[in-house]
Amino acid sequence: MFDENLLKDKAKESRQLILELAHDTKGAAHFGGSLSSVEMITYLYSCFLRYDTKDPANDERDRFILSKGHCVMSYYVALYQSGFFDREKLWEFEQDGGPLLSHPVRNLSLGIESSNGSLGQGLSFAVGQQLAARQKGLGYRNVVLMGDGECNEGSVWESAMAAGHYGISKLVAVIDCNGLQSDGFTKDVLNIKEMFSHWTALGFKVYQVNGHDFNEIHKAFSEMDFDDGHPKLVISDTVKGKGISFMENNNVWHHEPITEELYEKARSELQ
Repeated sequence: MFDENLLKDKAKESRQLILELAHDTKGAAHFGGSLSSVEMITYLYSCFLRYDTKDPANDERDRFILSKGHCVMSYYVALYQSGFFDREKLWEFEQDGGPLLSHPVRNLSLGIESSNGSLGQGLSFAVGQQLAARQKGLGYRNVVLMGDGECNEGSVWESAMAAGHYGISKLVAVIDCNGLQSDGFTKDVLNIKEMFSHWTALGFKVYQVNGHDFNEIHKAFSEMDFDDGHPKLVISDTVKGKGISFMENNNVWHHEPITEELYEKARSELQ
């Protein structure tokens, strides 16, 4: 059920928890991508994905594949908010022997669908799962969250071609387009000016949204026809570091430890 006010409350809590988790590690954390992806991941787990926290391995569950693993903090918070584990387990993030690592490791009991490290692998994994679902007569959907910088990887385009060729209509690729990657602005590293037309040419039905606007996100997902023979792409325009003023569009915060002074400043802003 779509409730914009409830989603905004969850997004606010998510940003606060991301800050607390990063501060608790006492080391560098991937702030930028985690903060830019909050609304999209919050929406998916609150309004779109079909899952049962009491039966997390159910064959008909939808699969969320986090391909841009460095936004893992927003992912873990969404899993907590959805009831896959309690709040206390969040504080095992990056702790020795804990299950919540800086990049996800598959653990269905916690709702984590895939392991991630090297960028560019999530879409191919999802395509394979969808082909398997087709053979088994299962109707689950796959949603893959990628980054715009990640689209520099050739494996992304091989997977996209396969998805279009096989008409995998229950696949949704989401690109978190925050304009930055670890080496700088995506337009400077390897510019993909015609992102929309590239995917359309490969057979995708493409939607473009403000990735911080729940109404736009909801409209795009509500319009999707999962039996139309076309994979889907959502280009989600976002701000890296969204919600904390000194982190917004500042690539220093791609992966950086936070001082006590800046932690207090960020905490004050988020409250």
